[in-house]
Amino acid sequence: MSAYTEFKQKNAKELNGLLAEGRGHLHELAFQQTIGQLKSVREITETRKRIARILTALRAQSLV
Repeated sequence: MSAYTEFKQKNAKELNGLLAEGRGHLHELAFQQTIGQLKSVREITETRKRIARILTALRAQSLV
């Protein structure tokens, strides 16, 4: 699990890279779920939360 503090220390370029990576992973998980290959549905929830933490960190940096 990724804590918000981990993302708070990164710059916007790194966060955008992590965001793209997370969204790609979420897309893969959704596809795996559709074709029945996904073993842990919880991984989708964890990935969505990770994306939300990254977006929160990006928003916090834009407000500063």
